[in-house]
Amino acid sequence: MNRFTRMLNGVTHGDCIEVMRRMRWASVDFILTDPPYLVNYRDRSGRSIANDNDDAWLKPAFRQMHRVLRPDSLCVSFYGWNRTDAFMTAWREAGFQIVGHIVFRKRYASKARFLSYEHESAYLLAKGRPRLPAQPVPDVLEFPYSGNRLHPTQKPVEPLKTLIRSFTRPGQVVLDPFCGSGSTLAAARELERQFIGIDIDATHCQTARKRLLMAEGSLAAAA
Repeated sequence: MNRFTRMLNGVTHGDCIEVMRRMRWASVDFILTDPPYLVNYRDRSGRSIANDNDDAWLKPAFRQMHRVLRPDSLCVSFYGWNRTDAFMTAWREAGFQIVGHIVFRKRYASKARFLSYEHESAYLLAKGRPRLPAQPVPDVLEFPYSGNRLHPTQKPVEPLKTLIRSFTRPGQVVLDPFCGSGSTLAAARELERQFIGIDIDATHCQTARKRLLMAEGSLAAAA
């Protein structure tokens, strides 16, 4: 069994840059990821995000994402709105074209300063010239509260499923190099896509693995 096969439908612990360097060129069909926003985030309980205070990883990570993504395919990346310039530079230098912007509408405020923060955002990035979907999804999606029980910035599964359903077919491979608690992986699995998750935090890797095992057990029991 080769390394790629071992990684498939699982969670790999490690620096995603080094892990992706060992992956084959053009080996994944879609990337959906929530990287650190570069804001040194801490939640109310003091939980933080690895590498959220340093952008040294940003350009090399997206270079590797571009390399492992198949030609004429798409990547969705969340980003920190106040570090948009850094993310834009990294995406463009990696070779991605910016082809869309997605707003995830919350029913709650995650923070309030000059404004009440009631949305998250992501950019849709293209490698080459992907085919247009038959039925494009709206660029504003609902973002139900996840509770952040498993991760300080845990994303809800339903809007991720909407994106995976639109931009992939069953059996294709979805990559999340910053997989955290595994929301992207859970969404891919529910839609019968294959997936690869990577995270630098060993605790989050264990959380994601347990989450996927529990989901597998629930599906088996339902069958």
